Amino acid sequence: MAQYSIGRLFALVIGIIFLAVGLLGFILNPTAGALLGIFAVNIEHNLIHVLVGILGIAAAFTGKSRLYAQALGIVYLLVGILGFIPGLAPDGMLLGLVHINLADNLLHLIVGGLAAIIGFSTLSKQPTPALQRS
Repeated sequence: MAQYSIGRLFALVIGIIFLAVGLLGFILNPTAGALLGIFAVNIEHNLIHVLVGILGIAAAFTGKSRLYAQALGIVYLLVGILGFIPGLAPDGMLLGLVHINLADNLLHLIVGGLAAIIGFSTLSKQPTPALQRS
């Protein structure tokens, strides 16, 4: 039976979720709008979700899941914080590139916090093989 670290499982699950959300964004809101009536998205936002998803899935299978979680944690916490700074998201466009709203900002902080906890803690380290019975 294969052993999975929490970091690897996190990278795989988050990767699949982000890929699905990005693709869903293209299907439901091909240019711009509110995904599921809650989250502001546009083409760039959807592309970022697809890229983050692909990177997560790749990290899970290449042994880079801890690095992925660390990078995702830093970037998403930063993006979440930037979304709350007045003037950085005029007209709902963070830095003039990505549509965001309060729901996006909160979700970015949650995902970033969870990723940082997993990436920078011992939770994401590879498990040691179990002792084999003789």
